[in-house]
Amino acid sequence: MATLPKPFFTEQEYLEIDRAAEVRSEYLDGQIFEMSAISAAHSRLTWNLTAILAPQLRGKQCVGFGSNLRVKVPRGNFYTYPDLSVACGPQFTTDKADTLANPVLLIEVLSQSTRDYDRGEKLRRYRTIPSFVEYLLVDQYAVGVEHWTKQPDGSWLVRETLGLDAEVVLESIGCRIRLADVYESVELIAG
Repeated sequence: MATLPKPFFTEQEYLEIDRAAEVRSEYLDGQIFEMSAISAAHSRLTWNLTAILAPQLRGKQCVGFGSNLRVKVPRGNFYTYPDLSVACGPQFTTDKADTLANPVLLIEVLSQSTRDYDRGEKLRRYRTIPSFVEYLLVDQYAVGVEHWTKQPDGSWLVRETLGLDAEVVLESIGCRIRLADVYESVELIAG
Protein backbone atom coordinates (compact mmCIF):
# COMPACT_ATOMS: atom_id res chain seq x y z
CA MET A 1 0.00 0.00 0.00
CA ALA A 2 1.45 3.38 -1.00
CA THR A 3 1.42 6.20 1.49
CA LEU A 4 0.43 9.70 0.55
CA PRO A 5 3.09 12.35 0.95
CA LYS A 6 2.62 14.65 3.92
CA PRO A 7 1.58 18.16 2.96
CA PHE A 8 4.19 20.89 3.18
CA PHE A 9 3.24 23.99 5.16
CA THR A 10 4.95 27.35 4.97
CA GLU A 11 5.90 29.07 8.21
CA GLN A 12 3.04 31.54 7.72
CA GLU A 13 0.53 28.72 7.16
CA TYR A 14 1.76 27.00 10.31
CA LEU A 15 1.46 30.18 12.39
CA GLU A 16 -2.10 30.76 11.17
CA ILE A 17 -3.09 27.15 11.92
CA ASP A 18 -1.35 27.11 15.31
CA ARG A 19 -2.85 30.40 16.46
CA ALA A 20 -6.37 29.12 15.71
CA ALA A 21 -5.84 25.61 17.12
CA GLU A 22 -6.95 24.37 20.51
CA VAL A 23 -3.99 21.98 20.70
CA ARG A 24 -0.42 23.24 20.38
CA SER A 25 1.81 21.88 17.64
CA GLU A 26 5.44 22.04 16.61
CA TYR A 27 6.60 23.02 13.15
CA LEU A 28 9.66 21.29 11.71
CA ASP A 29 10.92 21.66 8.17
CA GLY A 30 7.46 22.23 6.68
CA GLN A 31 5.66 19.60 8.74
CA ILE A 32 3.25 20.15 11.65
CA PHE A 33 3.32 17.79 14.63
CA GLU A 34 0.65 17.87 17.33
CA MET A 35 2.12 17.88 20.81
CA SER A 36 1.11 15.08 23.15
CA ALA A 37 -0.63 15.40 26.50
CA ILE A 38 1.48 15.59 29.65
CA SER A 39 1.40 13.61 32.88
CA ALA A 40 0.52 14.91 36.34
CA ALA A 41 4.21 14.61 37.32
CA HIS A 42 5.23 16.67 34.28
CA SER A 43 2.67 19.34 35.12
CA ARG A 44 3.69 19.48 38.78
CA LEU A 45 7.40 19.76 37.90
CA THR A 46 6.77 22.74 35.61
CA TRP A 47 4.54 24.32 38.27
CA ASN A 48 7.28 23.94 40.90
CA LEU A 49 9.96 25.31 38.57
CA THR A 50 7.79 28.34 37.82
CA ALA A 51 7.21 28.91 41.54
CA ILE A 52 10.97 28.66 42.21
CA LEU A 53 12.13 30.91 39.37
CA ALA A 54 9.44 33.62 39.41
CA PRO A 55 10.47 35.29 42.69
CA GLN A 56 14.16 35.05 41.80
CA LEU A 57 13.55 36.86 38.49
CA ARG A 58 11.59 39.76 40.04
CA GLY A 59 13.33 43.06 39.48
CA LYS A 60 15.71 41.60 36.88
CA GLN A 61 15.84 42.20 33.15
CA CYS A 62 15.11 38.50 32.57
CA VAL A 63 11.54 37.20 32.48
CA GLY A 64 10.10 33.70 32.39
CA PHE A 65 7.43 32.21 30.16
CA GLY A 66 5.34 29.04 30.43
CA SER A 67 4.69 26.31 27.94
CA ASN A 68 2.12 28.30 25.97
CA LEU A 69 4.70 30.63 24.43
CA ARG A 70 6.12 29.50 21.11
CA VAL A 71 9.88 29.75 20.45
CA LYS A 72 11.35 30.26 16.96
CA VAL A 73 14.50 28.27 16.27
CA PRO A 74 16.58 29.40 13.26
CA ARG A 75 17.72 25.94 12.12
CA GLY A 76 15.28 24.17 9.84
CA ASN A 77 12.36 26.54 10.23
CA PHE A 78 11.52 25.10 13.64
CA TYR A 79 8.88 26.37 16.06
CA THR A 80 8.30 24.66 19.39
CA TYR A 81 6.84 25.09 22.86
CA PRO A 82 9.41 24.40 25.59
CA ASP A 83 8.05 23.69 29.05
CA LEU A 84 9.64 26.91 30.35
CA SER A 85 11.76 29.61 28.75
CA VAL A 86 13.56 32.67 30.10
CA ALA A 87 14.69 35.64 28.03
CA CYS A 88 16.65 38.70 29.07
CA GLY A 89 15.12 41.65 27.25
CA PRO A 90 12.57 39.46 25.44
CA GLN A 91 12.27 39.91 21.71
CA PHE A 92 9.43 38.53 19.62
CA THR A 93 9.34 37.56 15.96
CA THR A 94 5.88 39.00 15.30
CA ASP A 95 3.86 42.02 16.37
CA LYS A 96 1.51 39.59 18.17
CA ALA A 97 4.26 38.90 20.77
CA ASP A 98 3.45 35.18 20.62
CA THR A 99 6.77 33.82 19.36
CA LEU A 100 9.95 34.31 21.39
CA ALA A 101 13.18 34.83 19.45
CA ASN A 102 15.85 35.16 22.15
CA PRO A 103 15.62 32.71 25.04
CA VAL A 104 18.75 32.33 27.18
CA LEU A 105 17.40 29.37 29.16
CA LEU A 106 15.08 26.59 27.99
CA ILE A 107 13.68 23.91 30.29
CA GLU A 108 12.15 20.62 29.19
CA VAL A 109 10.63 17.90 31.39
CA LEU A 110 11.61 14.56 29.94
CA SER A 111 9.05 11.92 29.04
CA GLN A 112 9.55 8.42 27.62
CA SER A 113 8.31 9.56 24.21
CA THR A 114 10.43 12.74 23.99
CA ARG A 115 13.63 12.16 25.99
CA ASP A 116 15.80 11.12 23.03
CA TYR A 117 14.41 13.95 20.90
CA ASP A 118 14.92 16.53 23.69
CA ARG A 119 18.55 15.45 24.18
CA GLY A 120 19.27 15.02 20.49
CA GLU A 121 17.70 16.78 17.53
CA LYS A 122 15.82 19.37 19.58
CA LEU A 123 19.01 20.36 21.45
CA ARG A 124 20.97 20.55 18.18
CA ARG A 125 18.37 22.95 16.80
CA TYR A 126 18.09 24.96 20.03
CA ARG A 127 21.85 25.54 19.92
CA THR A 128 21.38 27.60 16.73
CA ILE A 129 19.60 30.30 18.77
CA PRO A 130 22.32 32.94 19.31
CA SER A 131 21.08 33.99 22.78
CA PHE A 132 20.63 30.41 24.09
CA VAL A 133 23.24 29.46 26.74
CA GLU A 134 21.55 27.09 29.23
CA TYR A 135 19.34 24.02 28.91
CA LEU A 136 17.80 22.13 31.79
CA LEU A 137 16.33 18.65 31.28
CA VAL A 138 14.23 17.54 34.23
CA ASP A 139 13.56 13.84 34.80
CA GLN A 140 10.05 12.79 35.84
CA TYR A 141 11.10 9.19 36.52
CA ALA A 142 13.88 9.86 39.07
CA VAL A 143 15.15 12.85 41.04
CA GLY A 144 17.68 14.39 38.69
CA VAL A 145 18.40 16.99 36.05
CA GLU A 146 20.83 17.43 33.18
CA HIS A 147 22.21 20.95 33.05
CA TRP A 148 23.74 21.98 29.72
CA THR A 149 25.79 25.20 29.62
CA LYS A 150 27.42 26.92 26.68
CA GLN A 151 31.13 27.54 27.26
CA PRO A 152 33.06 30.65 26.13
CA ASP A 153 34.60 28.65 23.25
CA GLY A 154 31.12 27.66 21.98
CA SER A 155 31.26 24.07 23.20
CA TRP A 156 28.64 22.69 25.57
CA LEU A 157 29.20 21.16 29.01
CA VAL A 158 26.63 18.84 30.57
CA ARG A 159 26.38 18.16 34.29
CA GLU A 160 24.07 15.60 35.80
CA THR A 161 22.70 16.59 39.21
CA LEU A 162 21.02 13.91 41.31
CA GLY A 163 19.31 13.73 44.70
CA LEU A 164 17.03 15.91 46.76
CA ASP A 165 19.96 17.60 48.55
CA ALA A 166 21.45 18.86 45.26
CA GLU A 167 21.25 22.36 43.82
CA VAL A 168 21.67 23.76 40.31
CA VAL A 169 22.93 27.28 39.63
CA LEU A 170 21.53 28.87 36.48
CA GLU A 171 24.25 31.43 35.83
CA SER A 172 22.65 33.06 32.77
CA ILE A 173 19.77 34.33 34.88
CA GLY A 174 21.37 34.45 38.33
CA CYS A 175 19.04 31.85 39.89
CA ARG A 176 19.42 28.73 42.02
CA ILE A 177 17.10 25.76 42.18
CA ARG A 178 17.14 23.08 44.86
CA LEU A 179 16.02 19.70 43.64
CA ALA A 180 14.04 19.20 46.88
CA ASP A 181 11.91 22.18 45.79
CA VAL A 182 11.64 21.03 42.18
CA TYR A 183 10.38 17.59 43.23
CA GLU A 184 8.16 18.74 46.10
CA SER A 185 4.80 16.89 45.99
CA VAL A 186 5.75 15.12 42.75
CA GLU A 187 4.82 11.47 42.43
CA LEU A 188 7.50 10.15 40.11
CA ILE A 189 6.42 7.91 37.28
CA ALA A 190 7.79 4.37 37.28
CA GLY A 191 9.94 4.24 34.20
